[in-house]
Amino acid sequence: MSLHIVCPHCHATNRVPQERLDASPQCGACHLALFTAQPIELTESSFNRHISHNDIPALVDFWAPWCGPCKMMTPIFAKAATILEPKIRLVKINTEEQQALAARYNIRSIPTLSLFKGGQEIARQAGAMSEQDLVLL
Repeated sequence: MSLHIVCPHCHATNRVPQERLDASPQCGACHLALFTAQPIELTESSFNRHISHNDIPALVDFWAPWCGPCKMMTPIFAKAATILEPKIRLVKINTEEQQALAARYNIRSIPTLSLFKGGQEIARQAGAMSEQDLVLL
């Protein structure tokens, strides 16, 4: 079975056999790695593509640069990417730069972590989390 994976670099959609997810697949368009073991920063347009075209779940960190708990979560979220990819794509959305996106998802406090699958939000957790809690989420 092949999965659709959106490239974190050029945002092209790739078909990758499920059994090859752990084999460092590369994008057919830009030839860069489909998984970088680090969260990817997205804009509203690239967010829509990643959420609606990826067959793997996406864990989204809604954050802002002035937020103390968000700064505390940054290294934890980065570490989680090394553990959770390629099973889950980790995404960061700067709510200061992407205000319309934050409003669309009714983000009232930050950090807020949202889990998306099949284009739909399926879980949400507000507030900073430990690495252990984040990986078990």
